[in-house]
Amino acid sequence: MTPAPSWRKPVGAFAIIALILVWCVGVASLSATVGQWPVLVQLVFYVFTGIVWILPLKPLLRWMETGRWRLPKAD
Repeated sequence: MTPAPSWRKPVGAFAIIALILVWCVGVASLSATVGQWPVLVQLVFYVFTGIVWILPLKPLLRWMETGRWRLPKAD
């Protein structure tokens, strides 16, 4: 008999999609301001914002798998 699927995985998947959408809207809403910056500064901004959204995924993925946000402390 296979175990019942966890509800955390679909909830987590929707949270990931919501995170991406909110992040994209937030960054895109700054495009008028960022567009006035020098090109190299824009490059740094978009590279940074293109990478930093990944940071909240690790705890979210851990929660989806284990039900815990943090790793247990080692004794």
